[in-house]
Amino acid sequence: MYIPQIFKETRQDVLHDLIRQYPFATLITQNNAGLDAMHLPIELLVNDEQNATLVAHIAKNNPLHTQIDNGAEVLVIFQGQQGYISPNWYPSKQQHHQHVPTWNYQVVHVKGKIYFSQDEKVLRGILARLTRTHEAKQDKPWKMSDAPSEYIAEELRHIVAVEIQVSEMVGQFKMSQNRDPIDAIGIVEGLEQQGNTELAQVVKHSTQSN
Repeated sequence: MYIPQIFKETRQDVLHDLIRQYPFATLITQNNAGLDAMHLPIELLVNDEQNATLVAHIAKNNPLHTQIDNGAEVLVIFQGQQGYISPNWYPSKQQHHQHVPTWNYQVVHVKGKIYFSQDEKVLRGILARLTRTHEAKQDKPWKMSDAPSEYIAEELRHIVAVEIQVSEMVGQFKMSQNRDPIDAIGIVEGLEQQGNTELAQVVKHSTQSN
């Protein structure tokens, strides 16, 4: 991924935060038939500053776990806030008209080695963590124990655990950091007027801290 230095993000805590906030990712693999991509929720587990793992699960009928070997190199892409930026939002446009449309976005690319498992203990651990994370905001969070044990056991027989040992993680956060302060303010106001308040807040934070 080509990343201009001004947009490059390598701080691990920032990258981890984006992954946790936007866990629905694209997993890109390559097999004898060529490139393939699939989309699935993925959870980040951090053991220490140097070791991290991505975990997920796929249907047993999904051929992925038979098409590539354990230890194969894969790429996972997480996407955060993104949106169109109009040149009309730059106050300096009125002076020289030397602006064109662009797109702001946040992405994190993660490379690593993939491993598959059908071990029941591993699968239960992945599903338990996944549900705890995403049920946390519910008034009455669902737990695996809420369902009959026989039902859960049967469901586990139809899925495969996915673990990716992370070898590299890098982000590109293109949030108008290269714009003059007055134009950055114009971008924030333009996004807010369009109703894209979440992206506006990210741009505001990125340009103020730049």
